[in-house]
Amino acid sequence: MRHDDNLTTERPTFVTHLECGMTGERYDADQIHGLSRVGRPLLVRYDLKALGAAVTPADLAQRPADLWRYRELLPVRRAENIVSLGESTTPIVALRKVGAGEGARNLLVKDEGRLPTGSFKARGLVMAISMAKELGVTTIAMPTNGNAGAAAAAYAAQAGIDAVIFCPDDTPEINVREIAAQGARVYRVNGLIDDCGKLVAAGKEANGWFDLSTLKEPYRIEGKKTMGLELAEELGWELPDVIFYPTGGGTGLIGMWKAFAELEALGWIGSKRPRMVAVQAEGCAPIVRAWEQGERHATRWEDAHTVAAGIRVPQAVGDFLILDAVRDSNGFAIAVSDAAILEAVEDAARLDGLLLCPEGGATLAAWRAAIADGRVSPDETVLLFNCATGLKYPMEDRSATLDRHGPIDFSAL
Repeated sequence: MRHDDNLTTERPTFVTHLECGMTGERYDADQIHGLSRVGRPLLVRYDLKALGAAVTPADLAQRPADLWRYRELLPVRRAENIVSLGESTTPIVALRKVGAGEGARNLLVKDEGRLPTGSFKARGLVMAISMAKELGVTTIAMPTNGNAGAAAAAYAAQAGIDAVIFCPDDTPEINVREIAAQGARVYRVNGLIDDCGKLVAAGKEANGWFDLSTLKEPYRIEGKKTMGLELAEELGWELPDVIFYPTGGGTGLIGMWKAFAELEALGWIGSKRPRMVAVQAEGCAPIVRAWEQGERHATRWEDAHTVAAGIRVPQAVGDFLILDAVRDSNGFAIAVSDAAILEAVEDAARLDGLLLCPEGGATLAAWRAAIADGRVSPDETVLLFNCATGLKYPMEDRSATLDRHGPIDFSAL
């Protein structure tokens, strides 16, 4: 079913205003916004009482299985401004053999690699680009470690919006070429993602670009929060005990925490919350360091490096929102080694047939570490996030060669 077949042009909309995630200062909806006056992310607020009277979980069950089924809880007001590449519901897959190795029976993975452009960045960017279209933005610019830029380029192409993307010069080659193939102007930069972000800020001043950087506009959070809405519905409106989330900019963790609060206010779930675990790499762990030191903000991590490029974010503008969610949920932040990440990717593929991306592998490695030190019990229901298809990443060649013209010892094969 096409989206304009099931959405009226003038959609029932429940957005009331935006507010600063730190100070609570209110901002008008339906206007272009970046950060708040104090330089912090803006959060979209809804009239949840009116929304709850207009839609029920039973209504959702009758709709197409995609992100836009939650339209009343999303900010786009006019259906013609929706850009979509088919953001289907992603499956929850059990890692039975990997879990059994630690005595666990409820180890689950939400496999976001099934989304358009092969990653969960599609959720945030489809919403950000749809809202950019609705608000009349003509050119967006953003920094990326790869997958976010690919999603932005794809949706911008469909929306007719120019896209300028800056990425570190060691960004995976497939991502750089994917961004360019989808019509964006992409530049490799001799620096990290926050260095790329500085170029976006300078270009915004010079050229009037709209800055679509993580959390520097209000709507990527709204797209990413659909992960929380969706997993709640998939699990029968019961939340898992623990969620392990690969944390760079942390938009998804923040968005899910927001989703759970909205669902409780609607009466669709109870007060139970998962323990939220922010997973980082040992070579780039600013959130872990801040959590361990009891800080509300995370200072920049110098010399950031890891095989999991998607979580190589030296400093996050939404650091306090990530840390608030972790602490409010009784969760924790944990860093894992690159060796543990690569081992986890290999084990999930070899034992359970699920090809994780490195960032997804980090969540499995973190779960193993938390099982080992007792922070998580094998009896708990745990949900890991695989944020992109493993097919985008280099794999070791373990094939052998046969000469079809010579003798073949089939007993040895």
